[in-house]
Amino acid sequence: MTKRGFRERLGRGPVLADGAMGTLLHSRGVPLDACFDELNLSNPALVEEIHRAYLEAGADLIETNTFGANRFKLAGHGLEDRVAEINRAGAMLARRAVEASSRPDVYVAGSVGPLGVRLAPFGRVTSEQAYRAFREQIEALCAGGVDVLMLETFSDLREIQEAVRAARDVCPERPLIAQITFTRDDRTLLGDTPRQVAEALSEPGVDVIGVNCSNGPAQITRIVRLMRAAAPQSRFSALPNAGWPEYVGGRVMYPAGPEYFADFAVTLRDLGVDVIGGCCGTTPDHIAAMRAALDDPARRGHVIELAEVRESAEEEGATHAPSELARKLARGEQVVAVEVSPPRGIVTEKVLRAAQMLREVGADVIDVTDTPMARMRMSAWAVCHLLQREAGVETVLHFPTRGRNLLRVQGDLLAAHALGVRNLFVIMGDPTHIGDYPDAADNYDIVPSGLVRLIKQSLNRGQDWAGNRIGQPTNFLVSCALNLNAPDPDREIRVLRKKIENGADYLITQPIYDIATYERFMERYEARHGPLDKPVLVGVLPLYSVRHAAFLHNEVPGISIPAAIRERIEAAGEDAPQEGVRIAQELAQQIVGVAAGVYLMPQFGRYDLAAGVIEAVKTPLSASGG
Repeated sequence: MTKRGFRERLGRGPVLADGAMGTLLHSRGVPLDACFDELNLSNPALVEEIHRAYLEAGADLIETNTFGANRFKLAGHGLEDRVAEINRAGAMLARRAVEASSRPDVYVAGSVGPLGVRLAPFGRVTSEQAYRAFREQIEALCAGGVDVLMLETFSDLREIQEAVRAARDVCPERPLIAQITFTRDDRTLLGDTPRQVAEALSEPGVDVIGVNCSNGPAQITRIVRLMRAAAPQSRFSALPNAGWPEYVGGRVMYPAGPEYFADFAVTLRDLGVDVIGGCCGTTPDHIAAMRAALDDPARRGHVIELAEVRESAEEEGATHAPSELARKLARGEQVVAVEVSPPRGIVTEKVLRAAQMLREVGADVIDVTDTPMARMRMSAWAVCHLLQREAGVETVLHFPTRGRNLLRVQGDLLAAHALGVRNLFVIMGDPTHIGDYPDAADNYDIVPSGLVRLIKQSLNRGQDWAGNRIGQPTNFLVSCALNLNAPDPDREIRVLRKKIENGADYLITQPIYDIATYERFMERYEARHGPLDKPVLVGVLPLYSVRHAAFLHNEVPGISIPAAIRERIEAAGEDAPQEGVRIAQELAQQIVGVAAGVYLMPQFGRYDLAAGVIEAVKTPLSASGG
């Protein structure tokens, strides 16, 4: 019997894919932290046994055990030099299982998952590096003889598009399935909707688009409907998890059983889905039930609906303990803070991912700006709350006095404290005439030094500005701004003294580009008032290009870039962003020796560049036990 080409087979009714590989490997004693892909070499009989189980259950399409077999993920197990070997072995194991079965019409899909690292600007892996990693894996799968390429469980559209590009370049004759996974709110981790995903993936060279993993059959049914509406000419796949996982007795368990999946399969068949299967938690029993249901022409699917998931937004009562930042500064630990801007709209996934990446590379705290450059943005204290709750990183709330009267100032501060935000950076704020709404009200009732006094001497003592009790006192840690390049340094020192007298806990400076700027200011201060007894985080702003450096030097008050630094950026040419990082790394390492820490200000959303500076600061600290 001659097997039809996969593209021809798609036109003859739904293709039933297999279920989970990892679930079955784990159920047979393989630890969750083991490298499942390496079993293609060390225990091929176990992998082939699982392939045979799915073939006997009736699957038309089986996936290779290569989901994590890319250079980045394998590096975590010291196997990055065995990418080709592991992928070829995975393809040949699946091919051998098919050839030994009585099902010669079954297709082998080469499984390609995400790299397990973040692409710039949320990570430090470039698009070209991602492309090369996908190309390396796909070349090996194609050499091993797969019939189809299946990209699965991606959450970043840019990443899967690099995988698509690699697949088209390496073996364009192979049919290609491209699948995204969604969170409980029907968006990807980076905030893309089913419509956006369908529109982005409906391109030449992609034979089937779809969704896998995610929550379960009900959610995936809904998402497929939304994707079909956006791309009605495309073919679709749907491979859900067996519901939301639970941990029982130390093992991961999935609640959705085979009969429920049988209903799901028929529902998807009736919707015209072309590839139907299972993901995490599904077994040969699920696939066998789906096979029987799909082969029964009289069986009709049920409409599977999912009630809206509502999670409690209630927070536990505040403990009013000092923030972790307060404790670190009190202990004299070096601190790295990174400034981020709130999103322009309501989607927060990108800023969440950036915060997670920065936390992972060593940032101690994320400073969230409030309407920077007087441009409309999401509320900064709402973003602080989300970052602390969802990304697990402590934040500092920028709190401008401009545009707020005393009622609003105090109400916003109490709300921020109730949401767990304990660190503040008190500033004047940018005038509205330079921003999106030049005619907006620009008045204010209180200047930064007065706001420091209100917070430290009123709210933190359990009363408002008028002396009324507010119940439990707040426990804010308050910072204020310091301009080391002020045109009138004596006036800057007088203002600084007032802020300190009113209770400022620590200082954040404007960016500098040589350590001598910091040292000169501190010598001037000490000559008048003795040593400064407040921690200082010194501003570091990585330069990005010659134009960027020229703009900062000539047009931004408080920033002066030495000629030697500007010449380095100019000489770097196209490598200017990386040269800017090197300059920032050199400066940050000098700051560690004289100040309390570094305040990083990444430009243009390039948080990946900030990561390199953080590592330059943190590595010597770790090595010295600091």
